Amino acid sequence: MAVTAQMVKELREMTGAGMMDCKKALVETDGDMDKAVETLREKGLAKAAKKAGRIAAMGLVKTAFSADGKAAAIVEVNSETDFVAKNDEFISFVEKLANMALENDAADMDAFMALPYESEGTVQDALTNKIATIGENLSIRRFQKLAEPGVVYTGYIHGGGSIGVIVGIKTDASADEIAVVGKDVAMQVASMNPKFLDETQVDQAWLDAETEIAKQQLLNEGKKPELLERIIPGKIKAILKEVCLVDQKFVKDSDLTVQKYVDNAAKEAGKDMAIAAMVRYEVGEGIEKKEEDFAAEVAAQQAAAAKK
Repeated sequence: MAVTAQMVKELREMTGAGMMDCKKALVETDGDMDKAVETLREKGLAKAAKKAGRIAAMGLVKTAFSADGKAAAIVEVNSETDFVAKNDEFISFVEKLANMALENDAADMDAFMALPYESEGTVQDALTNKIATIGENLSIRRFQKLAEPGVVYTGYIHGGGSIGVIVGIKTDASADEIAVVGKDVAMQVASMNPKFLDETQVDQAWLDAETEIAKQQLLNEGKKPELLERIIPGKIKAILKEVCLVDQKFVKDSDLTVQKYVDNAAKEAGKDMAIAAMVRYEVGEGIEKKEEDFAAEVAAQQAAAAKK
């Protein structure tokens, strides 16, 4: 596969590596972006954690909470342009869907799309109508409802709806009592994007892949193979502190971990608190947006017109 300047630019933006290093990695991996990222990381040339997957789709994330905070829901709806994402009709539609996700127990997207929507029929019918009136393709991408007994939920919306977070605190405290600590933790999730709640939730396949990358980095640095078993555990421990929410440094006070911040808040409130859940939606994450070549499009239209 031919390596283009656009591919090099994209890889450089994702990894922070030098232009020639990016080009070399793409050549070595035959243009495979994911493998190129891994190659650069193994060589110690890339900053970890930026996953190959362009975030480009427009839209909104909205959340909804029950009055007592014991249930919460989050939904993402995509549009083609940012202009539509700021349209009042579109915003109201997404807010309505978030409340519907909260008020119902739809098992999956098919069930959600079949829910009755005001006088328009189903959610699917309402979506079809919105596409017709707004004049742009829209997609209800995903939703989730949380209602675990003994857990109180709160959240945070960033950038008017570009990122939405729900955090669940296992506690006897009320929604008002956990409002500040819950929002602080939700803002942490929005800004630092932890992969896991704690080490017990770490995906084994992800851990195995990170361990292999760490080994290759050490070998490329000239470390002797027989020393790896002693060095690797420390490197993995450091990585886990970055990707597990409770072990991350608290963004508002770097002297504390998130866990310590919550423990301090619980002590001050006189009630136990433990982070039990987190959900983070970022608009368009993992979606590749079609790159429009307007010059080619105009040329194609002119050619079509000339044939008439």
